[in-house]
Amino acid sequence: MGNCCSDDAGGQTAVGGTAASHGNPNDAHNDAVDHLLKTRGYHGLFSQIELSLAAIDLRDRDVLSKSDPMVVVYTKGRDGGLVELGRTEVVLNSLNPKWITKHNVTYHFEVVQTLVFRVYDVDTQFHNVEVKMLKLDEQQFLGEATCALSEIVAKSDRLLTLDLVYREESSRSNRGKLIVHAEESVSSKTTIEMSLRCLDLEYKDLFSKSDPFLVISKIADSGITIPVCKTEVIKNELKPAWKPIYLNIQQVGSKDSPLIIECFNFNSNGKHDLIGKAQKSLADLEKLHTSGQGENLFIPAGHDHHNKTLKSQLFVDKFTESVQHTFLDYLAGGCELNFMVAVDFTASNGNPRLPDSLHYIDPSGRTNAYQRAIIEVVEVLQFYDSDKRFPAWGFGARPIDGPVSHCFNLNGSSHHCEVEGIQGIMVAYSSALQNVSLAGPTLFGPIITNAASIASQSLANGGQKYFVLLIITDGVVTDLQETKDALVKASDLPLSILIVGVGGADFKEMEILDADKGDRLESTTGRVASRDIVQFVPFRDVQSGEISVVQALLAELPSQFLTYMRSRNIKPNL
Repeated sequence: MGNCCSDDAGGQTAVGGTAASHGNPNDAHNDAVDHLLKTRGYHGLFSQIELSLAAIDLRDRDVLSKSDPMVVVYTKGRDGGLVELGRTEVVLNSLNPKWITKHNVTYHFEVVQTLVFRVYDVDTQFHNVEVKMLKLDEQQFLGEATCALSEIVAKSDRLLTLDLVYREESSRSNRGKLIVHAEESVSSKTTIEMSLRCLDLEYKDLFSKSDPFLVISKIADSGITIPVCKTEVIKNELKPAWKPIYLNIQQVGSKDSPLIIECFNFNSNGKHDLIGKAQKSLADLEKLHTSGQGENLFIPAGHDHHNKTLKSQLFVDKFTESVQHTFLDYLAGGCELNFMVAVDFTASNGNPRLPDSLHYIDPSGRTNAYQRAIIEVVEVLQFYDSDKRFPAWGFGARPIDGPVSHCFNLNGSSHHCEVEGIQGIMVAYSSALQNVSLAGPTLFGPIITNAASIASQSLANGGQKYFVLLIITDGVVTDLQETKDALVKASDLPLSILIVGVGGADFKEMEILDADKGDRLESTTGRVASRDIVQFVPFRDVQSGEISVVQALLAELPSQFLTYMRSRNIKPNL
C-alpha cells in the first residue's frame, strides 16, 4: 500500500487535495485515493437501495380462493443472464398484495442495472416450505415486469408502476401491475468528520523531518485493503495536525467495521515510506476522541511475527456525525441531468465512405467508436432527463456551400439543436456525414461556450438542472488557451464535460484539460478554475465483463454534481 501515488503530478498535488480550502469540505477531491481505487477496479459513488414491492389486480389462478402471490427479484446482466436477488414472503389469498420483505441492491450510477420481477402463485401444499426452498417450476406463473434501477430512483417519489405480462402469451397481455418503491439507506447519508493528529513520529528523511500524511482504508471480505480517505501532506513535521477529513458510513460498511489507518512519509517519486499504522473502527476512534487518549502506532510483523509498537501516537481531536444530502436526494427533489453531445468532423478522421475511417458507417450494423461512445453515455443518462431531447452538435466540418464551422447543429437545422433520444442522435449523425465535408482544425472553444450558454440560461431561470457535455474527438485540440478560458468560465456553472478520444492519436496533450492529471486550469487573465469539470479518457474496446472507460468517466459525475451543489449551498427540493 506504500505506493499510494504514482508520480509527482499524481503525488504531492494529489495527496494535498483532501480538505477543501473554502466552501463545504465535503466537496474535496481525493486524487490519490481515486488513482489507487481505479487501479484496483473500484469506480464511482454507490448507495444502498431498499426495494419495497406491492401489486394490484393480479390474475386469480385458484379455483376456490384467490391467489397466494410471491415475487422473485433478479438482476439481469449484459449477456441476458439472470441472477436471483431474493424472494418475498407469500401473501395468502390476495390479488392486491403488499409484501413486507425488502430487497437491498447497490445502486451504481454509471451502469444500467436491469431488474426483473417474476410473480408466482404458490400452491397450498407448499405454504409451510421456506420460500428460498420453493421450486419455481412447481408454482403458477402470474406475470413478470422489467425496469432499470435508474428509472425508479430518478422518479421524484421513487415509485414506479410496471405492467405485469405473461410471457407465454403472444399478445403479452396485461396481468395486473407491480408497484416498486426505492428507499435510500440512511447509512448512505451519514458522514463522519474527524480531525486527526500524531505525536512523536519517527524521522524518515535524511536531512529533515518527515512529510507525513494519513491513508484510511477498509478491509474487504477478501482481506485486501481498499483506501477510502486520506489527508493532505504536512511538510517537515513530527507532530502533524491534519485538516478535517470526511468519511461516509456507507464507504466503510458500518461504524464497527475495522479500518486501517496508515501514516506515510511523502516521497515525490511515489514510493512513500510507512511510518506506522493502527487498526481501529469508527466506533473505536470515537472512543479515543471522548477519552482524549492516543493510540500507539505499530509496524507490521517482521520475521519474528510480532508487531513492533512505536512511541508514535494517533489522536482524534474532533469526531462529529451528520447527515448530508445525497445525489439521490437531489433526484427526488426533481433535479435533472441534461445531456449534450459534440462530434468531431475534422478531416483526420478519414473519408467516411472508406472502411478505415473512424466515421465509417458499416452496412452490417456494426457501430463505429463514435457511435459506441454515444450509446454508452446516453443509455445511462437518458433516465435522468425527462424529455430526452438532447442538443447535438458537430465541429470541424464545412457544410455544403459554406465556410468551416466549429459548432453546427447535427440535425442540419439552422434554428434548433435538439434531437430526440439515442435514435435521434444516431440519425442526425449519419445524416451529417452525408451533408458536410470534413475539414479542420480541432477547436473546442465554440462548443464549450455554446454548452455553457445553455447551462447559464437554465441557472438564471432557477431550474435545478445539471448539464453533461460529451465531446468525442480523434485529435488534440488546436485552440488550447481558448479552450482553457472557456473551461475556467464554465467551472462556475452546473456543467461537466466528458472528452473521449477515439482512434490511435497520442492524446497526452489532452490530459492537461483534466485537472485530475495535473494542476487546476488557469485562464489568460490568471483566473483559476473553481473546480474540475473535465474528465478525459481515450476510448478502447473492452472485453465482456470489464467496466468500459466511458462507464469509468460516468462514475465521476455524481461527485462533480455534489461538489457543485454543496459548494453553492443548493439544497434539494424535498
